[in-house]
Order: sequence, then C-alpha cells, then structure tokens
Amino acid sequence: MTGEFGVILRGTEDRGQGPGIVHLTARPGAAVVGEHFHPNMIERFTVFSGRLDASIAGKTFSLEPGQSATVEAGVVHDWWNSSKTEEAHVLIEIERAPGADHVDPNRFELLIGMLFGLANAGLVDKKGRPSLLQAAVIAREFADVIVFTQPPPAIQRVALGILAPLAGLLGYRAIDPAFCRPHAHITPAPEILAMAGLPPV
Repeated sequence: MTGEFGVILRGTEDRGQGPGIVHLTARPGAAVVGEHFHPNMIERFTVFSGRLDASIAGKTFSLEPGQSATVEAGVVHDWWNSSKTEEAHVLIEIERAPGADHVDPNRFELLIGMLFGLANAGLVDKKGRPSLLQAAVIAREFADVIVFTQPPPAIQRVALGILAPLAGLLGYRAIDPAFCRPHAHITPAPEILAMAGLPPV
C-alpha cells in the first residue's frame, strides 16, 4: 500500500551485536506511513540506485546513489520517492542508540513485520495505516520503537489511554504471530550483500 518492499539481510536470527540491515525497494511514489522518530534507535539510509527524498529534523533533501544519511534517536524524520518512473533501492541499518541497552533492537523488525502483515492481509487504508483501534494497540506496545508526530503527543497520550484498552477488550492485538512471521523467503543478489558488508548466501 505504501509502495515499500523490504528484504531483511541481517535480522533477529543473525544480527549478533551489529545493526539490523534491510534492502528497501521504494517504488515510484512510495512513502513511509508518516513523519516519526525512534526514541532509542539510530537509523541510517544509503541509496545505491534511484533517489530517496527525506526530511530530517526539518531539513528536506534528496539522497543520490552512494549518498547516506544518519538519523539519531529522537530526531523527527520522513522519507519518500518522488520519482514517477524510477524505483529507489536503499540499504537501511537500524541499531540501538548509546545508553539504550534496555531496549531489544529486534522489536523494530517485529513492528515492521506486523505492519507489513496487516497490509498484506488488506487490513490497512490506502496509505498503509491500520484502523484506529488496531493502530492504538500497536502505538502503545511499540512506543519504545517508534512515535509518530501526528496527532500531537498530548492528544496521542489521551487517545491511547482511552482507545488502547478498548481495542484490547475487542480482541485487537499489537503482536500477532500470523502477521509477524516472514512474508516470503528471498535470496538477495550477491552485489547487494556485498554493499551491506555481508557474506554471500
């Protein structure tokens, strides 16, 4: 729904102490669900094909092949592919911020699996957003991983305090194993693994 296709190159099962690494394909017109920040994680983008537009801490720019951008924990950011014809291929690295040893870095993969699973099941809107009640339980569960900037934080706190318990009573779950499992098994191209500094499969 958002035009994103992600292949986990190093994740929950094999990340060790290093960052999680994802090969993201952003189709023409693709955009992440909304402006957000990661309270405890650092995110790094490296473009190797196409162009990725981004807004980081209020500054908007484009990343061309070979260029990278790092988003520190707590920094508001957003990204999209403004091309109408060309895919953007991006390596994304996710790791814990210094001092965030209490945070399980694998929860980012769990969150993404859940959101992609809902999308694949047709349970999101045209922009990839879950229903209000589903979003409420996810937002509460994964507040250590991601926080969206809209609606404003004060409104979110009040809304989550009301909606998340209601959603739980109605059977909504923030973590559903049926959605969080891998959605396919793909062998990455050797050149992509090489760019990520990973051994061939």
